[in-house]
Amino acid sequence: MSIRGVVYHDSHDVSVDEIDEPTLEHPNDAILDVTTSAICGSDLHMYEGRAGADEGMVFGHEIMGEITEVGEGVDTLEPGDRVVLPFNIACGFCENCEEGNYNYCETVAETPGGAYGYVKMGPYQGGQAEKVRVPYADFNALSLPEEGHEEDFIMLADVFPTGWHGTELADLQPGESVAVFGAGPVGLMAAYSAKLKGASEIYVVDRVESRLELAEDHCDATTINFEETDAAEAIVDAHGGPVDKGIDAVGYQAIDSERDGDHPYDHERENPSLVINQLIQAVEATGKIGIVGLYISEEPDPPEQVDEQGLLNIDLGIAFEKGLQFGTGQCPVKRYNRRLRDMIVSGRAEPGFLVSHEVELEDAPEMYERFDEREEGVTKVLLHP
Repeated sequence: MSIRGVVYHDSHDVSVDEIDEPTLEHPNDAILDVTTSAICGSDLHMYEGRAGADEGMVFGHEIMGEITEVGEGVDTLEPGDRVVLPFNIACGFCENCEEGNYNYCETVAETPGGAYGYVKMGPYQGGQAEKVRVPYADFNALSLPEEGHEEDFIMLADVFPTGWHGTELADLQPGESVAVFGAGPVGLMAAYSAKLKGASEIYVVDRVESRLELAEDHCDATTINFEETDAAEAIVDAHGGPVDKGIDAVGYQAIDSERDGDHPYDHERENPSLVINQLIQAVEATGKIGIVGLYISEEPDPPEQVDEQGLLNIDLGIAFEKGLQFGTGQCPVKRYNRRLRDMIVSGRAEPGFLVSHEVELEDAPEMYERFDEREEGVTKVLLHP
């Protein structure tokens, strides 16, 4: 039997192809009929051929749907249950999982941490497909109400918890000010989380006007277009001094406004050290910076101006003088997703404002291209098999 899934072939080349239908491989597995998956900004690193993805890989780590089959060892789930999956796959019993570090499970992959459809994070088929296998299903699947909030609940797979995690890494407290660099889905969710936590002032930096408008409308943020001004200076000027906390939701493909290129996102404009150094400038002494933007240790074909991927030219001396603290790493989704689900159910949170496009699975190649171009108005794409 076969199903349809989004398959990677080469740089900027994905298609919807026939793939093997997943089956139960372990008594603790379940099979999920996917109702909604989403294209994530971190998928673009693989789509662009910059993360070492293998040909034939099925993408997708933001997944929700209905359980259709369970292994004999599954106790809490049954066919018909509606669930959302954390992008982290975790066993629940290793040392890291016992300590709540589900993002670095030692059981599910050769290197700590496993995920659906992502390079170097295990052999797990991605969820941009009609069906997906759910390992350790009792532990990983988060139960949802039978209906409603589809656009909100899919955000629980990654971007809402990851944005929230950024505020946790920065130790953001009610009444504090915060600067968020990046207004993609994770950056917007970080700013939205800051609003939910009671931040006094929120500054959001990006260059895509439609994203900045969402930050203003839904996060009560003061927005800064980095193509028009020095972002760190603009934040300090607007705030009357450095802000309390900072969040990097950009990562290693940060665009430097002072570099030229053939188009706004030309790789020749990239400066992997830029955002961290700007946050060092923008955050007050003894402040904290949460880094949830993706940084990688190696890249098959980095831009010429990047000497060696993973090595950054950071103003550590200034950070040391200011006594700044940094928190980094992927989000342990299960640490937050239950509480965030309940905030959605109660009406306290509506993260689905991110969604700009809902399309059929067959439209995935077109939407990958448009999302990769940071096209105005393309903020979050949902795929419905």
